[in-house]
Amino acid sequence: MLKILCIHGYRQNDQSFRERTGALRKVLKKYADLVFISAPNQVPPLEGAEEENGATNNADQRGWWFSAPDDSYMAQDYTECCKGYDESVEVIKKALIEQGPFDGILAFSQGATMVSLICGLKEQEPDGPYQFDFVILVAGFKSRQKQHDSLYLKPITTPSLHVFGDTDKVIPKEMSEDLLQYFVEPKVLEHAGGHFIPVSGPQKKAYIEFLQPFIDKKKEQETK
Repeated sequence: MLKILCIHGYRQNDQSFRERTGALRKVLKKYADLVFISAPNQVPPLEGAEEENGATNNADQRGWWFSAPDDSYMAQDYTECCKGYDESVEVIKKALIEQGPFDGILAFSQGATMVSLICGLKEQEPDGPYQFDFVILVAGFKSRQKQHDSLYLKPITTPSLHVFGDTDKVIPKEMSEDLLQYFVEPKVLEHAGGHFIPVSGPQKKAYIEFLQPFIDKKKEQETK
């Protein structure tokens, strides 16, 4: 069994993300153990507005960082603010060390962007605490906060599967496509839907095909 760390999107937490990945967990139950963690930054609730990931009645809404000092976040905004980011790096680092070792990371939306930054840190510190073999980034995008630019300078060599929807209104697919250039030989799973983790027949096959080399590698290690 692979062990995969799961990183939620903006306005989610470990519990709500676990609930939203029920279909995917069912597909992967023979192959992977999924471990969910929450971001450290509490997001102020939205009143009378549609939330990024659809309606969630969960009062404990979390984010990996804010793009403005008023504790708000807009993926499209170019800013110099990344409030809460350092705390999030520490939370992920702690999870990797204390709950690992992990074979890979699965992440969604702002969480996928957070993991792209963790991949950048991994390139800068190959022997550091950021130890994992692959990432699956769903509706990810390049962070537009200026302080993060340096983390995209070195090509990211971590094997990656990038999943995005043609009709995503929250993170337009162009933003997800833009992230691809920073990864070495990224694999792409495009679907016709919107801002969610797709799990129909073709997508199931794509996830398992991507994971198979890592499953095989783990089996080999265990038989030695």
